[in-house]
Amino acid sequence: MEKGKFKDLIPVFVYGTLKKGFSNHFLLEKSLFLGNAESVEKYALYIGEYPVVNEYEKVSTIKGEVYLVDLETLEKLDILEECPEYYYRKMIKVKLHENGEIINAYIYFNNIEKWKLELSGKFE
Repeated sequence: MEKGKFKDLIPVFVYGTLKKGFSNHFLLEKSLFLGNAESVEKYALYIGEYPVVNEYEKVSTIKGEVYLVDLETLEKLDILEECPEYYYRKMIKVKLHENGEIINAYIYFNNIEKWKLELSGKFE
């Protein structure tokens, strides 16, 4: 693999419909899957019409997947997430399950919706 091939890719942590097996995963099909991960910090996962994570409520770590995406894909994710009007994107620390490495990755937060609180931090 040529050195620097991934230097322009952006890490994104997904926890809901963008994960494998869910309705919006097609947007990440050409992205590089880094692995399953969870947030280092605690947040609150609410599930209603779709999942949202509240940045300010400290309930549990959030379980999800990390992908390296190009700028074009990130722009498509922002459109899907109606960022920054509905969701906003912020860099957080996540821990990769495979090797325990802690990396920085973007997550989409939404502090508006208050549906059913999922104490496990996992959308299934």
